[in-house]
Amino acid sequence: MKNISAILAGLLLGLAGSLLAADSPTPAGRDPIEGKWLGELDYSGDHCGIGLEIKRDQTGQLVAFYTKTALSVYAQPVGPLTVTDNVYTITAARLPLTLNGDRLECQMTPLKLPLVLHRVEQLPVAGAADVHAPGPAPRWQTMLGAPVYAAPAVRDGVAYVGTSGGIFNAIDLQDGSFRWVFAAGRPIHGEALVTVDAVFFVCDNGYLFKLARADGKELWRYGLGDAQVPRSLFHLRNYDNDHQAPQPALADGVLYVGSGDGSFHAVQADTGARVWRCVGDGSKIRLAALLDGPRVIFGNLGGKVLALDRGTGRELWRYDTGGPVTSAPVSSGGRIILGSRSSRLCALDPATGRELWKNYFWGSWVESTPVAAGDLFYVGSSDLHATRCYDSKDGHIVWSARMASWCWSRPAVSATTVYIGTGGTNFPQFKTRGGLTAIDRATGATKWYWVAPDLSGILLQGFVAAPALAGDLVLAAGLDGTLYAFPAE
Repeated sequence: MKNISAILAGLLLGLAGSLLAADSPTPAGRDPIEGKWLGELDYSGDHCGIGLEIKRDQTGQLVAFYTKTALSVYAQPVGPLTVTDNVYTITAARLPLTLNGDRLECQMTPLKLPLVLHRVEQLPVAGAADVHAPGPAPRWQTMLGAPVYAAPAVRDGVAYVGTSGGIFNAIDLQDGSFRWVFAAGRPIHGEALVTVDAVFFVCDNGYLFKLARADGKELWRYGLGDAQVPRSLFHLRNYDNDHQAPQPALADGVLYVGSGDGSFHAVQADTGARVWRCVGDGSKIRLAALLDGPRVIFGNLGGKVLALDRGTGRELWRYDTGGPVTSAPVSSGGRIILGSRSSRLCALDPATGRELWKNYFWGSWVESTPVAAGDLFYVGSSDLHATRCYDSKDGHIVWSARMASWCWSRPAVSATTVYIGTGGTNFPQFKTRGGLTAIDRATGATKWYWVAPDLSGILLQGFVAAPALAGDLVLAAGLDGTLYAFPAE
């Protein structure tokens, strides 16, 4: 798969050669801004084509239609324009446009990037769907009974995974048979932490559980205090999409985990006794924390990243991302990497929280947690429909692979291949198919794409849980309630 930046650059250069008509006179009787306009934004070497079509509606009002190639948005109506002192403003977007001869000039928010558009004969349109080699058939598949949002955790030939139906499962990787199950009673949205003899996970009934790994017997439960905290999932009229929960982190016999009520907890792993609790500001903590030396670092849906002292819970620093933190912090190249719904991916100094660099996703949420491999890391996106490889030193894009739909999940990275699940949708306006994609780790070329079963009448389908590598298998748990085991490369 070619780099998206290269594709956009080639598209725009081709349009410049064949479609630009800057010298064409404006037809008599028309407002000089009417017509089609195309430009290109550049942010840190990443390119995005921006197009506008401006014309009059049936009432004679000037209206605008918006194209944004990086997000696959084409001819989207954005409402009427007002004109004041020769400045045209797209009212709904509060975007002033200045007509300067054959140039239409504006400044794109939120990054205040200058944009110059030129008159064209045609604007980019949605192309044919990318064609990829079909993925291999699963070696086995096991019905778990309810949609799965939590990634499977793997240890010693067994996969451990909870479901939104409240059942925690231990699955034999040889054939997909059940070793044991545990009824937690409420939805489980977080990945488990598996040790030599125990399994730890959080549940929407407000508890952190410890089970015996051998037979699933409950050893203790610790109250996180968030049993009454509501959770809203994907909906046509509600974009909160609160579908994640934290995986506990373990160091020196202490578990570290956040809660839906905004508090953060340190708990003795052997007894379940509290070591300390940080109250927080009430913003939900739905992601795993990162243990970094004496610090524990985590984000919340209030848009804050916090570092606490591991021993005492005392706050060391905080950073404001500008949007809910939906991408767990990871360490790569000595930097803390994470994303948020501010459409930014950022790198922070772990000692101070100082921002080292940031990269903009053109308006797409960053729902995916990065996976680091040396100085490189791999991360998915949302409306951007891309999985990318970055250099952690400066945020430079090494490659970008086009996806079939939303890639919210954390990738799974082997020596040669990046695997990532995509979530498809049955939106009335458009339909996409979710599935599992294998990407060449060196080049970003798509190796194959396995399309998930079509669930008629279900709004969200495919995979939002992260895939997991297990020897010669890659595991993917789907919104159809099935755990699939594919051959890994």
